Amino acid sequence: MAVRRIWLDVPFAEKDAAKAAGARWDPAARRWYAPRPGLAGLERWVAGADVPELLPGEDRSLGSGLFVDLVPSSCWFTNVRSCVAPKDWDRLRRMIYGRAGNRCEVCGAGQDREAGRRLEAHERWAYDEGRRVQTLKRLICLCTDCHTATHFGFAQVRGLAPQARAHLVEVTGMTPAEADRHIVRAFDRWQARSRITWTLDLGMLTEAGITLAPPPDADARADIARETLRAQDPGTAR
Repeated sequence: MAVRRIWLDVPFAEKDAAKAAGARWDPAARRWYAPRPGLAGLERWVAGADVPELLPGEDRSLGSGLFVDLVPSSCWFTNVRSCVAPKDWDRLRRMIYGRAGNRCEVCGAGQDREAGRRLEAHERWAYDEGRRVQTLKRLICLCTDCHTATHFGFAQVRGLAPQARAHLVEVTGMTPAEADRHIVRAFDRWQARSRITWTLDLGMLTEAGITLAPPPDADARADIARETLRAQDPGTAR
């Protein structure tokens, strides 16, 4: 009689410690597990309950298709992954990819490691300028190519703007001129929103039982942005 596996939620940074304590990796499920019950040392990684496929208040229709979706500079590098406790991030990511059938929700591509294409989580936000609140309203599974086009400003910093623009044209059917106008409008909207210091509303996650890690203070975000950009390209951040 086969022993039922006990699934674990192991943050990437803790994988070596979990492996040393006896955890095993299932490459098909892409998850760690305890090979038998009662294995001392693995209790802290025992998986929590599955995250519901529809998060409280989530709008799965918000922001369909591929478009340039620039995060205001006052909220750079405060994405959902950085605001969620590492163990809960695995639970959340697994739900996002699973409900999408492990395919990009925009272009339909799957993960292809040889091509350098991964699946990644992206946030869709609603902005209340009067209250200066940026509310998480949807989580979507994107492939690396669609995610790069979506974060077009970051693609520019990394020298990937031509590829991002080409992918935008290919997926949306825009002409190159239409894509250029779309990008300009996205940057105009980004500049206006970047004049505001936003408060993040992540209630959609907390109501689903996700533990949050405190995001960086607004005053510290610019420094985090500069350090991240400098790591990408030492010549771009001053």
